[in-house]
Amino acid sequence: MIKGIDVSYHNGAVDWQAVAAAGIEFAIIRSSYGLQSKDNMFTKNVAGAKAAGLKVGAYHYSYALCVKDAIQEAANCREAIDSCGVLLDLPVFFDMEDADGYKKRNGFSFDPAEITAMCKAFIDNIGLDCGVYASYWWFANYIDWRSLGCAVWNAQWGENDDIKGYLWQYTDRLEIGGKCFDGNIRYI
Repeated sequence: MIKGIDVSYHNGAVDWQAVAAAGIEFAIIRSSYGLQSKDNMFTKNVAGAKAAGLKVGAYHYSYALCVKDAIQEAANCREAIDSCGVLLDLPVFFDMEDADGYKKRNGFSFDPAEITAMCKAFIDNIGLDCGVYASYWWFANYIDWRSLGCAVWNAQWGENDDIKGYLWQYTDRLEIGGKCFDGNIRYI
């Protein structure tokens, strides 16, 4: 197992040398979100992580409400990654959750078959090594992750990872250099 973090512009400027000195070996960096939006720190975070010797993957936060949206989001994510000009070492993850309540506010049905189909559409249309990120609850109730045949990144804070997929996000309180990050384990 190796340790990593995930970041977005919400983390502000990251001291990547401090991250590497703390024994972190990889970072999953938000590239994009929704149908057209890019994370404005993606390129800078990728360059900083790579310069510090970390392996890098990416994630896309979804606002998709249907399969067609998920396909458009795959194109948005791919464009963000391509514009960065750096090859990724780790998969791109599709975050289908509803952390900010957007889907609920917009009448999303939360049908497991539709959600799984949306994940599959994103995976099938991005043209990169891809996986799915979600909380354990989402995997248990909404995403048929076994049918997708992809990398799984399980957010299950605490002592246990009940999926033991590709990545495990075990905490949102990993302190490095006075900043808190989500801490992750990669199974190798």
